[in-house]
Amino acid sequence: MAILNILRYPDPRLHKVAQPVAVFDERLAQLVADMAETMYDAPGIGLAATQVDVHEQVIVIDTTEDKSALVAYINPEILWSSDDKQVYDEGCLSVPGVYDGVERPSKVKVRAYDVKGQPFEVEADGLLAVCIQHEMDHLLGKVFVEYLSPLKRNRIKTKLQKEERGAQREAQLRAQGRRY
Repeated sequence: MAILNILRYPDPRLHKVAQPVAVFDERLAQLVADMAETMYDAPGIGLAATQVDVHEQVIVIDTTEDKSALVAYINPEILWSSDDKQVYDEGCLSVPGVYDGVERPSKVKVRAYDVKGQPFEVEADGLLAVCIQHEMDHLLGKVFVEYLSPLKRNRIKTKLQKEERGAQREAQLRAQGRRY
């Protein structure tokens, strides 16, 4: 298994639409294992393949405290969502340190395939429903900050770009053998 690099907003690759998985093989199983390890290491409760620059319809989710209920959703589709909505403070591994309220349907029914290609359905509410919808947005090339106002989105983008420049500068100085 391997820890994969998580793309950071506003990386344009986060806006690519994922393609359906056609072959359920060892490569897919390895991708799911690597995504799970990356998610747990980050730490997070969900990760979409888009976030690790793999543009296939694969997400992994585990909302348990003890990391005991990992589920891979391959080619997920929402069959039904409730009319009633809820607002959750969402965060994202691709938008580190940023949390804000997003309104979504409070319940969803999802059909997906497991890593072996077996279909299954899940009815979810609460945190799991939010997480499934959040990760499925990634597969459509959408990041949760796009639900926020343009002002908030621009502030987040500026903050993350500034942090990235600082990290790059620090890496350059380290490569030159200097510290600051």
